[in-house]
Amino acid sequence: MKEKIDSLLGKTLTVIMGLMVLNVLLQVFARFMRIQVDFTEEVAGFLLIWVGLLGASYATGKGMHLAIDLLPRSKSVEAQKKFNIVINLIVLLFALSVMVIGGFRLVYITLSLNQLSPVLEIPKGYIYLVLPLSGFLIMYYSIINMKKENPFGE
Repeated sequence: MKEKIDSLLGKTLTVIMGLMVLNVLLQVFARFMRIQVDFTEEVAGFLLIWVGLLGASYATGKGMHLAIDLLPRSKSVEAQKKFNIVINLIVLLFALSVMVIGGFRLVYITLSLNQLSPVLEIPKGYIYLVLPLSGFLIMYYSIINMKKENPFGE
C-alpha cells in the first residue's frame, strides 16, 4: 500500500512541478512579448502551495524530512526506537490538530463564505483542500515510520 501511495504522490508532484515550469515559462514569454497574462501569478502561487504541502508529505514518507538526529544516534537501538516513536507521535499530533482539523475548518469557512480567488474566480476552499489531504498523508507515514526497526541507522 505504501509503495502505491508513494508512486501516486511522486507522479502527482512531478505533474505539479511540470505545470509550474510551464506556467512560469508562459509568464516569462508573455512579459517578453509585452502581453499581459493575468492568471499566471495566481496559478504559480496555488501550485506552490500544493507542491509544498504534498512535498512535505512525500518527504515524511521517504524519511527525508528535516530532523536533528545527533542525540538519538548516540543512544542504544532500543533508545533510538523510543525516540523514533516520540518524534513521529509529535509529528502525527501536529498533522492531526493543525493540518487535518485546522485545514478542514479553513476549507469549510472559505467555502461557506464563498471566497473566490481574485483572477481565476475559483473557490479558495478547493485550493486549501491540500492542507487536510497532506495532514492525512503525514499521519499515515508517521504511523509507518513508528514501526521502523532501525529508525536512525544507515
